[in-house]
Amino acid sequence: MSRFRFLTMMVQDSQRAILPAPHRPRPLDWHDDSVTASWLGHATVLINFLGVNILIDPVLFDRCGIRVPPLTVGPKRYIDSALKPHDLPRIDLVLLTHAHFDHLDLRTLRKVSRDAVVVTARQTADIFRGIRFRKVVELDWSQSCEIETVHGGITVSAFQLRHWGARMQYDNYRGYNSYLFERGGKRLGHTGDTARTPAHHLASRGPIDLLCVPIGAYQPWIHAHCTPEEAVAMADEAQARYLMPIHHQTFKLSWEPMEEPIQRFTRALQNAPDRIALTEIGQTFVLPGSVKTA
Repeated sequence: MSRFRFLTMMVQDSQRAILPAPHRPRPLDWHDDSVTASWLGHATVLINFLGVNILIDPVLFDRCGIRVPPLTVGPKRYIDSALKPHDLPRIDLVLLTHAHFDHLDLRTLRKVSRDAVVVTARQTADIFRGIRFRKVVELDWSQSCEIETVHGGITVSAFQLRHWGARMQYDNYRGYNSYLFERGGKRLGHTGDTARTPAHHLASRGPIDLLCVPIGAYQPWIHAHCTPEEAVAMADEAQARYLMPIHHQTFKLSWEPMEEPIQRFTRALQNAPDRIALTEIGQTFVLPGSVKTA
């Protein structure tokens, strides 16, 4: 019944107009001596990390799913991406958390400069091997790598949370990661998709300045996606100073109302509203006190 309902929803969506993003970031105006981040929609985040431009789980087109040119078979956006591929700044580093179509979109990756370094989960690089990026690094849990860019180095570490990595039904061998990335004395994180699981280990190197946390697609997929309240609890365990809620308002992947995740998230942080980095697609957040020290 769930599959039938999902297919029915996709057919009904075919004539639905995609709403424009409520905000449009201006990454060319961002300063290289601070940490600036914008949520472009779903799990896609663009960050200027003290001069290093990072793009995480880039999905920028109207639909995500299996590409059968000229069509993409899969969910349709409710709100447009805050930026299109031609609006992106120079990308130094792409982080891919796992191989699901709503996180690893080949059509978008083909629009990213081949000079970028890509860090991805274990046994997922074969999916985009034909794009031929300058360097591709697969990380397994608890592994780290040093990435050198024209604006300096950055340390990327992969951690385990609770999800699954198959792109199709038969490739369960693929990995899935959450990431921490460090530079200039600042520490940022993106958890990808995750169900509720202890997250104390994310603070093993110290508190996190900004953590991107998924808050949607939990009904009925609670085994793979956390609720907004659970996302806040995990961020607390990770000692996150600021939280960026992601994985909501974009694609209809579950049965909870579209506005429910962000409403529950803001209620969960009603005693600490200043910790919320942003709430709407396209908004921009500048990390307070993010002055380059190295």
